[in-house]
Amino acid sequence: MEGADLWEAVEDDYEVVDLPAKPSINQIRYHNERETRKAKAKSCMYAAGSPTIFTRIMRLESAKAIWDYLKDEYGGDEKIKGMKVLNLLREFERLQMRREKL
Repeated sequence: MEGADLWEAVEDDYEVVDLPAKPSINQIRYHNERETRKAKAKSCMYAAGSPTIFTRIMRLESAKAIWDYLKDEYGGDEKIKGMKVLNLLREFERLQMRREKL
């Protein structure tokens, strides 16, 4: 997301203020750029996950909230990450055995 210049929308969680009554072209461009950047950041995080993750994060309002949820859910120290990998491997093996029985 840094490469796509979207990280600012996640990290800063800025508010996009409404345009004044008679905005200048620069104000319109700036407003549209910030709105678009926030939407693209959310879209990237939606697309990066599985459908199960999507159903969990689609209720969250901001890109920052989505990032914080994903970080809490899938982050952790090395021991926790190792246990999650081990559980995923076991689940994969179980599914393979089930498929072989069919």
